[in-house]
Amino acid sequence: MPENSNKTGFLLINLGTPDAPDTASVRRYLREFLFDPYVITMNPVGRWLLLNLIILPTRPAKSAEAYRAIWTEEGSPLLVNMENLTHKVSERLKGKGPVVLAMRYGSPSIPKGVQALHDQGVTRVVVLPLYPQYATSSTESSLARVREVNGKLPSPMELIEVRDFFEDPRFLDGVITRMKESFAGGKPDHILFSYHGLPESHLKVLDPTGHCLGSADCCAAMVPANRDCYRAQSYATTRALVKALGLAEDEYSVAFQSRLGREPWIKPYTDEVIPKIAARGVKHLGVVVPSFTADCLETLEEIGIRGKEQFIEEGGEELTLVPCNNAMDSWADGVAEIFLEHAESAKPALAQT
Repeated sequence: MPENSNKTGFLLINLGTPDAPDTASVRRYLREFLFDPYVITMNPVGRWLLLNLIILPTRPAKSAEAYRAIWTEEGSPLLVNMENLTHKVSERLKGKGPVVLAMRYGSPSIPKGVQALHDQGVTRVVVLPLYPQYATSSTESSLARVREVNGKLPSPMELIEVRDFFEDPRFLDGVITRMKESFAGGKPDHILFSYHGLPESHLKVLDPTGHCLGSADCCAAMVPANRDCYRAQSYATTRALVKALGLAEDEYSVAFQSRLGREPWIKPYTDEVIPKIAARGVKHLGVVVPSFTADCLETLEEIGIRGKEQFIEEGGEELTLVPCNNAMDSWADGVAEIFLEHAESAKPALAQT
């Protein structure tokens, strides 16, 4: 077989965004998002009733208002940041293969992204979901959708999947750089590491041993039982950042945001931790969001606007939201390196003679 018969392509994936900050666009986006069985893990009939009778009649208008608060002249911050990152990574991988952006929900879609790579003659794809910590509702849902679409092609491509990068130095270095930039004018009194939350049931289903949430310190170290646990990986990310920054135990907290519905989500909850921090007399709070690689509704509006308002109402004076890695040059370098490392490691070994 000729040496160049296998052409490698690279697929960047993020969660997605509505096309516009209006009710109709948000409703379309939420319908696709919330009907994903990886997101709401209940029987299809129950999911249909919950969405069509409770969530979709009311939530889109409220969410559209939140999106309008962060929308820019260029469009959705998440999409703009991801397009800029894709462009930079493409420049760094010039001659190595095409780089395509896809969103799990909304546009540009995964089917279009997979088809675009296939149309360019790609035979093997490195798939990088840009979620640092593994979760079935984000990582696995995205990878499963890629597999589904790819499997329907007349000549399916080989898929090389990146499952997580929660302790990757290139990701962590970007977060640390952003923190140092944000706190250049003065170190905050306290730092809150706020991660996107998940229902507790999403964690337990991945651990048949009973380790997950079985004790107060179940996430204190990475062990085989919690290797794929989102909460354990989040705490591992925190430990790595805390060690690199030299933070004392009383200088930071960890919490989980964005819970939805009445089902128990992983604790502690960000909107309950913020008042407690303010009650301790903290006046300047720094908030880092290490489960996101690009700023979006959950960082800019939930923390940067509502979280800040809550902190000040509770007696705080200043909340500094640390931006995500977005399309910073060093992160584009890191993404390109992650792509190449996985492409190289998946190459067949040379036959021994």
